[in-house]
Amino acid sequence: MQIPTTKRVSMIELFYDLVFAYMIAQATDLIHHLKNGVVNSTTLIIFVFVVIVFINSWMVQSVFTNRYGSSSWTDIIFAFIDMMIVLYMSNVFSDTLNANLKPFFIAAGCLSLTLLLQYLIQFWRTNNHIDRQISKSFAIILLIRTVSLLAAGYLPQRVGIPLAIIGVLVSWIAPSFTGKYTKHHPIIFSHLLERLTLLTIITFGETIVGIAGFFTKSSFRLTSILIFLIVASLFFSYIVEFDHLIDDKRTGETGNLLIYLHYPIIFGLSLVTVALRFIEETDANQTFAITFLYCGISLMYIGLFLANHYNQKKNRIGHLIPTAFTLLTMLGFAVSLIFQSFDVTATITATVTMINSALLIRHSATYA
Repeated sequence: MQIPTTKRVSMIELFYDLVFAYMIAQATDLIHHLKNGVVNSTTLIIFVFVVIVFINSWMVQSVFTNRYGSSSWTDIIFAFIDMMIVLYMSNVFSDTLNANLKPFFIAAGCLSLTLLLQYLIQFWRTNNHIDRQISKSFAIILLIRTVSLLAAGYLPQRVGIPLAIIGVLVSWIAPSFTGKYTKHHPIIFSHLLERLTLLTIITFGETIVGIAGFFTKSSFRLTSILIFLIVASLFFSYIVEFDHLIDDKRTGETGNLLIYLHYPIIFGLSLVTVALRFIEETDANQTFAITFLYCGISLMYIGLFLANHYNQKKNRIGHLIPTAFTLLTMLGFAVSLIFQSFDVTATITATVTMINSALLIRHSATYA
């Protein structure tokens, strides 16, 4: 099968991504609220669940578009329907299990159903054996998710919530086992890479919005610059890896690792977004806030180094840089915990992230 090596990201795809900017903002807002100085564990679990539902839906849709999308009227209509569903979903989840989650489950089930229908249409349209097998596999995965979520929307919550979790976990993990078919119709790597980087930039945009409060007439001071440098350094680390070191002309890829490694990156950035506010708040438990911040930074770094698998051979990162990142990040975490001061945490974290970013930039420049 002749697979094109490039594919332009369409305007419809970019328009579709806009609703996910709103979704990320709404989901991140779940963990903005503190209770007794910390984020409630239930709230954190709901946040993880909601983000997995949204991002997994985005990933499934993006992979379908990558392989089979053609900006046809069918594709456009489904995109618009999905956008309306995502907008509705973004406004119906809550940070407590006592809230009525049934509208969210039903909407998520409808979103899964539209994805299922797209794969069924592709199954009926094509005579290619591999494409039929791929469509069949994803249709089964999405059928399980659709049924579990719709059922969860009508069953009592004590039954519906576990059922919804099972369905979402199946749809999250199962695509990694479709490689025996997808390797015969690999994704267009450059297209998927561009879509994922755009999604990540949207997430960085939410982080920028989150730190905007440090740049008002009354709040601006030296630490405002340090907070910005933390975000800028993380962004530089991301673009060095995904814009300079990675081999965007790869062929024969299923894209599974590229997709899964972006989960810790997106989760990490969401944690950083809220933690940068927590470390300034006097009613926040500073041990928790600092741990939250460094967990977010660490998750992002884990995603970056997993991407080393896709780097050009001359750009492969050895053990030295990950070791340096780990030691510096642990040192910054320890010092911040000892002093538990906003000024110290901002200074130390900015220093750590800037040094880490500089190490990657130097590596990129050395092997350019």
